[in-house]
Amino acid sequence: MIQVIQAQNVTLAYLKKKFALYKSEDEQFFTECFDYIPEISELEKQYLDRVKNNYLNVLENAPLLEEAVKLVVLSPLLDLAGFYRPPFYIATEESVEISEILSLMMK
Repeated sequence: MIQVIQAQNVTLAYLKKKFALYKSEDEQFFTECFDYIPEISELEKQYLDRVKNNYLNVLENAPLLEEAVKLVVLSPLLDLAGFYRPPFYIATEESVEISEILSLMMK
């Protein structure tokens, strides 16, 4: 029998329990991501460890939605990489006024 579960209801804790998953602490488990990366300072390592721990904490107990990833992972990494300093800048979505549409729909 197939059981369907909505994606927004799936958490890492649920998957760990259901499929007996566990986190590998073996540093040789996935070495490809370490090829060709420049050296970073001790302070940068501490900052990245903090971002990683924050991500793992959020991942463990809640569905990992796009906005959470932006807040917990993407924004700190962009800051560390210098993407909030000149010559870079960010642009946000423009606001859309919908109050007129709603008042027309209610008539």
